[in-house]
Amino acid sequence: MRRLSCLLWLFWLFWACASLAAEPDRRIAVTIDDLPWQRMATTSPADLRTRHAALLAQLRQAGVPVVGFVNEDKLEVDGVAQPERVAMLEDWLDDGHMLGNHTYGHVDAHVVGIPAFQDAILRGERVLRPMLAKRGQTPQWFRHPYLRAGRTAEDKAAIGDFLASHGYRIAPVTVDNGEWVWAFAYARVLDGQADTPERAAVLERLRLGYVPYMLNKIDYYERQSQALLGYALPQILLLHANELNAVAYAELIAGIRRRGYRFVTLEDAMRDPAYLREDGYHGRYGPSWLHRWAMAEQKPKDFYAGEPVVPPWVLALAGVDSE
Repeated sequence: MRRLSCLLWLFWLFWACASLAAEPDRRIAVTIDDLPWQRMATTSPADLRTRHAALLAQLRQAGVPVVGFVNEDKLEVDGVAQPERVAMLEDWLDDGHMLGNHTYGHVDAHVVGIPAFQDAILRGERVLRPMLAKRGQTPQWFRHPYLRAGRTAEDKAAIGDFLASHGYRIAPVTVDNGEWVWAFAYARVLDGQADTPERAAVLERLRLGYVPYMLNKIDYYERQSQALLGYALPQILLLHANELNAVAYAELIAGIRRRGYRFVTLEDAMRDPAYLREDGYHGRYGPSWLHRWAMAEQKPKDFYAGEPVVPPWVLALAGVDSE
């Protein structure tokens, strides 16, 4: 009997170890663009204060490392940086988050050209660099607006070399998504409709639909990683500083945790050797880096199939045709 019990225990131990070995090592880093606020130009000062505080409360509740990317034009009114807007960035730093450069003006490298884009990079650190210096830090990370990194290999190299010469590393995105569409829809309903039970119901529908949509995107890019690389890549998630995340961010993070992910810093995620791969994309848009690497390997069209899309009712509320 003792021998049988021992054999059963060994069998259970072997099964448990095999199960653990088969489970992917799911890791993800969170990045948030368009700081200090995505809809700065159309948000009243009073609403801005309230919504900024709500977003930071959501970040504290979630308790994961974040890199926020700053558009410095949003700090200004008539070309002058406003102390209350600069203080919003200080709030992020006080809470232990990192800040990176997202250009002055959120400019599109494919539209303005390389010299103007390089100028937007430098103008995008006029407040950021001295602010970080006071804390013994320097800007380390850069995020391309629209994820557009250059239409040619030469343009990509010129931008990359310029960034490196100023101490920056490019922050890729692997979990690309239509969060911005959900957020536009949420904001349009929040600010464009009277405060009625009907409006509250639509806002709740958007909040409840947003999290499953994002989790489905994460599942999709995990499958893409397994198909392309043979393992679960440490993913990099793109979000924005907006009204929707001010009410739903902590719930999203909790959902990602339930998927078995642990949260890592952007630095930790970027240690994976896959991030040294060639960016094989030369089109006008800004797809996931997983898809850029797949393009470099000339994967067939059906490799990209199955990506979740924003539902038509959300597109209609956002006033856009597609994500």
